[in-house]
Amino acid sequence: MQNEINIPGILDAVRKVGDTFLKNYKKNPIPQSMDELLRQLEDFDTLCLTSLKEDLSLEFPNIPWNIGDEFDTESQRNPTGQHEYWLCDAMDGAIQYLQHIAGWTINLALIRDGKPLFSVIYDPLANEMFWAKDGEGAFMNDKELKISNKTDLAVMLAVFEYGHQDKSNNHLNGKIGSTVTKLLDNFGIVRNYGPHGLQLAYVAAGRIDLFIQEDLDTYNWIAGLLIAKEAGAEILTTDGKSWKWGSENLLVAQKTAAEKYLSIKSKI
Repeated sequence: MQNEINIPGILDAVRKVGDTFLKNYKKNPIPQSMDELLRQLEDFDTLCLTSLKEDLSLEFPNIPWNIGDEFDTESQRNPTGQHEYWLCDAMDGAIQYLQHIAGWTINLALIRDGKPLFSVIYDPLANEMFWAKDGEGAFMNDKELKISNKTDLAVMLAVFEYGHQDKSNNHLNGKIGSTVTKLLDNFGIVRNYGPHGLQLAYVAAGRIDLFIQEDLDTYNWIAGLLIAKEAGAEILTTDGKSWKWGSENLLVAQKTAAEKYLSIKSKI
């Protein structure tokens, strides 16, 4: 275990693999079958993990790796039993990458004692590196991040997301629809963008005022949660409780936006 970590070294490793993906962006045909899609997603995982392990193993030889499988709902309910490990989302927004659309990132988090100690989200297209260390603030490249201070819902940007669970028998589609309706009825601007972690980093940067998701998606959230928290955002469930690993939903916002959304919800 290392109390101090080489932050520039981690950022360089993430930048390296992100820029490798950038060089090949839009050069491969868009997948036309499920087999093609799954094969390319597996290739992403292999390339990303191989590159990061190669660059980080000398300094962190004893820290194990976990590729966060966002399709595996059960594994996301609790952190692993390991004291410390890397949690890697090889590409958040991989479908956008495959479809030749902007909105994909490389996400990496160092988990210690069941919570993120350090996380980074790299957007190669924008050349923006969002990162945070627990208790030490959040940054984009070298600029410290602070959340928005808006108070008027009419000029707030709210975003909604959803995960990959089977929603056919658990009423999640209805719940998501109800949440989107609340947003449309009350917030001036409502969007769905795609890369979960990047949107949480955008909350930290004041670009998004509220992020909400009604289903479990821990692996997609975890890197962005630390960045948003360190920039001053509220990290809650959609009923206003403190978010914990395994919570079934997520509300991340600046304080005014969170309070106003929860007030709207309580009246319905």
